[in-house]
Amino acid sequence: MTTWLVLALAIVAEVVGTTALRASDGMTRIVPGAVVVVAYVISFVLLAVTLKHLSLGTTYAIWSGVGTVAIAVIGWLAYQERLSPATLAGIGLVVAGVVAIHLGGGAHR
Repeated sequence: MTTWLVLALAIVAEVVGTTALRASDGMTRIVPGAVVVVAYVISFVLLAVTLKHLSLGTTYAIWSGVGTVAIAVIGWLAYQERLSPATLAGIGLVVAGVVAIHLGGGAHR
């Protein structure tokens, strides 16, 4: 399995965990609360595996940036959360930053 695929799976697990966190109603609902814990553990394990091959700064920037964008979109689609022009501009900057990090060669350890 490639390092980038492992990082992508870590991001997916983090997004699942964060989405379940919203559904857990303050960790008062058992099933979504359990999903939060399991998904975050999986995400951090996969993130640790990724760090064997990619630099910490690059890995964390991509993991958190892509996860942030995904959660903003999920919030908009699933919970009708508002995406203001400033929010959309911020999302654009996050995407630009992740692309710049990747293209800049900062991914190698």
